[in-house]
Amino acid sequence: MPRAKFDELLEAGVHFGHLKRKWNPGMAPYIFTEKKGIHIIDLNKTIVKLDEASNALKQIAKSGKKIIFVATKKQAKNIVAERVAEINMPYVTERWSGGMLTNFATIRKSIKKMNRIEKMKTDGTFESMSKRERLFKTRQQAKLEKNLGSIADLTRIPAAVFVVDVSKEHIAVAEAVKLGIPVFAMIDTNSDPSKVDFPIPANDDASKSIAKVLDVVCGAIKEGLSERKADRDKGDAKKPAEAAEEAGE
Repeated sequence: MPRAKFDELLEAGVHFGHLKRKWNPGMAPYIFTEKKGIHIIDLNKTIVKLDEASNALKQIAKSGKKIIFVATKKQAKNIVAERVAEINMPYVTERWSGGMLTNFATIRKSIKKMNRIEKMKTDGTFESMSKRERLFKTRQQAKLEKNLGSIADLTRIPAAVFVVDVSKEHIAVAEAVKLGIPVFAMIDTNSDPSKVDFPIPANDDASKSIAKVLDVVCGAIKEGLSERKADRDKGDAKKPAEAAEEAGE
């Protein structure tokens, strides 16, 4: 499994926290020192926590369950969308719709509506509509696609939530906590780690830092998915042999 290296985290600026006056006391165990009024994160502790989170995420992926990633801040959106799409996990980078977890049934209805409009375009239904109706449906689909397109394949509540900035994504964190869904998160020195099951002390503002942490996390998930596939292939290969054995008996 890919493991974070101290020098790589240092080069990516993962250790840079916020101004001392903006700190959250809950982050005290993860702060190494203060330099020119800025808190410096202890990267040795980041490595330990990142390893813990990666191992847990790998096992979730290996079990076949989904992990939803949430990052709506500008410097994280594209990084998350790119990395997470590669491992076929759901993600939210536009806007967290309230109730996305706690009112999942309603969200599923919206996704089905989005898919129905798409089907209308291919089955000829659009042709029988007026120009005004087609325009309305197209705009409706575009809006749904923007907010929900990246979770279209999510058929049930995810097994875990990964958040880049817990302060910005506090609604997503609150919903996960309410439902007892494990929360994994990058936690900067100005954030509260108390509601996070797997905190990763790291700079959550710099794109290089976010990319480095995501590379490690997504690498672990990819490994879990590969092991799951290998186990299933092994199981499929056994079946004909077992059937032949039974027939021989």
